[in-house]
Formats: sequence, C-alpha cells, structure tokens
Amino acid sequence: MLRKVILFVAAACIAAFAGLMLTKTLPYYTFEKGIHFLTTKSDETNDDPVFRFGFYVHITTSLVVLVLGLLQFLPVLARLGPGLHRQLGKGYVIGILALAAPSGLILAHFANGGLAARVGFTLQCLVWWLCTWKAYRAARQRQWSLHVDWMLRSFAVTLAALALRGESYLMYYVLETKPIETYLTVTWLSWVGNLILMEILLEVGLGRYFLREFMPELRSKLVA
Repeated sequence: MLRKVILFVAAACIAAFAGLMLTKTLPYYTFEKGIHFLTTKSDETNDDPVFRFGFYVHITTSLVVLVLGLLQFLPVLARLGPGLHRQLGKGYVIGILALAAPSGLILAHFANGGLAARVGFTLQCLVWWLCTWKAYRAARQRQWSLHVDWMLRSFAVTLAALALRGESYLMYYVLETKPIETYLTVTWLSWVGNLILMEILLEVGLGRYFLREFMPELRSKLVA
C-alpha cells in the first residue's frame, strides 16, 4: 500500500510538472526571438535556422514524451490491455529516438556554459537515446523484465528536465551558489543523478514491482 501511495504522489508531481511546462512552453509558439530562455542566446544563434528548428522540435516532443512516459506506468491504463500500452510505447520511443534526442543534440551544440555544458547535454541525449533503444529492443525480443528496467532508465533521463529545474532552484536560492556554478552542476547532476537513483531503485526491485503489481494482466497477454 505504501509503495502505491508513493508512486501515486510521484505520478501526481510529474503530471503537475508537465502542466507547468505546458504553460511555460506555449509563449514560445508566438515564434518571437526575445522571450524567456531565448534571451540567453545571441542574435546570431537566434537567427540560426538549425537552432530554431531544433529548439521548437525539442520543446514540443520533450513535453509529449514526458506525458507518454508517465502514462506507461499508470496501472489503470495498463489494465486496459496491451493495445493501448503498445501505442503509447510506440509514441514514446519514436518521440525520443527520432525527435527529442536528436533535436537535443542540436541544442547541446548551441549550449551556453562552454565545453563542459555542451559535453554534458550531448551525453545526456546519447544516453537517453540508447536507454530508449534498449527498452524497445528488449520488448521486441519479449524480454519483459529487461524492457521495464530499460524503460525506467529512459524515463529517468526524460525526468532530467524536472530535476534540472528543481536542483537549480535549490542550489541558487537555498545554497546560494553562483549562477554559472549552478548551471554547470545541474547540467550533469540532473540526468546522472536521476540514473544513479534509478539504479538504486532497480536494485531494490522497482522493475520487478511494476511487473508483479502493476501489470500482471498485461504481461500475461503480451507473453501469450
């Protein structure tokens, strides 16, 4: 019961973050160059068509895969059968492999903060792509335990956007670190920290818990 409560609270927090991100994303669709995050970029970068293409693809698809990833772990949807689960999973996988991760590599090339930031964001996108690909391959090979474990790792990297903002707030306003120190730290901590935490959770049986408690009917139908 306690595990279900914890997971419900976690899901509610992720859903709330997705809603918050939607409100912050919508103003960008006016396609103005001098608003919010885009004010941190030079005029040359803002005028670069490759950057603008990567930016709009990334902010759109990252929000979509965040929601689709969350839906993968809701038991009420899993109980509706494998068809819905497969369609949501396909959207999540395609969204990351074809759109969100590649566009993230474009943004990594234009990242502020020098080489350390560019390398951090580049590795994040590559690890995100790899974890998602391995989750997809495991599903194709009907290795459901591996599929769940790799999907959880993939979603941990998806949640780097949430971690980055939370850690930035904590470091800047509570620990009073300098802006550049905060930025460079969370560039790495947001996804590496999530993966370390996920490995700990997998070690104590989070993946097995989802298979056993959340998706018994789905698993039996998929195996059949």
